[in-house]
Amino acid sequence: MSNDLTRRGFLGRASLYGSGFSLAMVTGLPLALEAASKSSAPESLTQTQWCTVEAMTGRLIPTGDTPGAIEANCVNFIDKALAHEEHAALGMVQQGLEALNQHCRDIRQKDFCELTPEQQDAVLMKLEDGNITGWPEGGVHSAQFFGLIRALTIMGFLADPKYGGNRGFAGWQVAGYPGPRHHQGGYSDAQMMGEETIRPVWDKK
Repeated sequence: MSNDLTRRGFLGRASLYGSGFSLAMVTGLPLALEAASKSSAPESLTQTQWCTVEAMTGRLIPTGDTPGAIEANCVNFIDKALAHEEHAALGMVQQGLEALNQHCRDIRQKDFCELTPEQQDAVLMKLEDGNITGWPEGGVHSAQFFGLIRALTIMGFLADPKYGGNRGFAGWQVAGYPGPRHHQGGYSDAQMMGEETIRPVWDKK
């Protein structure tokens, strides 16, 4: 949650963070895809929830010399996934967001998205460690909530842009992935051997 983190190293551990999620997140999200193609407006989240999730994603993959989760519009991917294939997790996310904002109001008299980046990082570290004060008992555990948002953020950063995240191929550019296709429709032997440059999918020349 710091600009000092190496994004490629962080993203390289994505499979560890997302290993417990539904098969839909791995094989495709056709309903979320359709929703993302129609609108980037909130569908499952309220404006306050959207703001909170967006701020969380922005600290998980922060903006630095390269684009972060906010530029990649990861919140839109999360919103559409929760509205459709991952709807079963929506209640847990909403419960966690309310508990998170209530904690921030208790200690700072502000919602999470109104805090400074440094204050947000401090809260997220407590959230991840399960040491956040005043977290309601009997509901979603703070670490479980944090893990879900982290996994969805990484997925939104690296998924095909058609699903609503990875705007402008930001995630693929940061990860050094040229895309599943290229301008000639495939990779030549010379490109596979590193003898010729692979033109990434976002290169329109």
